[in-house]
Amino acid sequence: MQEIIDEFTNYLIKTRNYSGHTAAAYGMDIDDFCRFFERFNGAAVGVRDFARADTICFRAWLADRQKRELAFKSTARALSALRGFYKYLAKHYDIKNDAIGLISSPRIPKKLSKAIDASDVANMAGAIRVVDGAEPWIAARDWALVTLLFGCGLRISEALALKNSDVAHAPESLRILGKGSKERIVPVLPAVNTAIKKYMDVRPCGNAPDDELFRSVRGLPMSARMAEKVIEKLRAYLQLPDYVTPHALRHTFATALLSDGADLRSLQELLGHSSLSTTQLYTKVNMSEIMDIYEHCHPRAGE
Repeated sequence: MQEIIDEFTNYLIKTRNYSGHTAAAYGMDIDDFCRFFERFNGAAVGVRDFARADTICFRAWLADRQKRELAFKSTARALSALRGFYKYLAKHYDIKNDAIGLISSPRIPKKLSKAIDASDVANMAGAIRVVDGAEPWIAARDWALVTLLFGCGLRISEALALKNSDVAHAPESLRILGKGSKERIVPVLPAVNTAIKKYMDVRPCGNAPDDELFRSVRGLPMSARMAEKVIEKLRAYLQLPDYVTPHALRHTFATALLSDGADLRSLQELLGHSSLSTTQLYTKVNMSEIMDIYEHCHPRAGE
């Protein structure tokens, strides 16, 4: 079987343009099913045996993964890999199995977003002056990035995709191309424009209109991992919890607007969510804060 799995992963890379990392993960997922199938079957299995695996077998495999406490997201990917493998077997080996199409992906629980305390965001300004003190332009860059994420609620990929021409004239709004090539208009606070201008004024490179706004120490476009390291440095200095990430700044933007009375539809547009159900997660965050206040402050909460 390993030869067929290797053949499939090579097909994913060469024909489907999958990354080597993704193809390797798919290969491990299929190998995981093969090992289970052999235990379930009570004997070694060959490629032709895949035609007779039934819904009981597939559901038992999913249950086995749950018993091993594998993540829901990992199992959803594994099932997707197996479906792809069956399509490959049908096309190249005429091995068909309709049962795999009857298996639903495990429901992935949506985690509640965690926001950063507004005072911690404000404290990041002082922390940046300390950790980036030797390089004033880096300090200006990092603060511009923090204020942009917090002030506009952008995804890190959206912030790093901005060009100099997008922000050169202190715009009142930005046209953002988000997930699924969905366009949205985001208002820009004066404080955000001020931070960006200060950064652009002292930046030593990447000043052409079509250059990416945020640059690395070497003058290259800043990567998402570099942005994560910026927040990690600030988190370590301020001794903040692990959930303080670039994306948490976006959560803070959203929960702040919701707390101040923003309606869900408007918030959905500002965040670029394709589904209102995603935006509604913030109402759960807000309600948890309300319940916490109630339990600690209401005179009859303990009754």
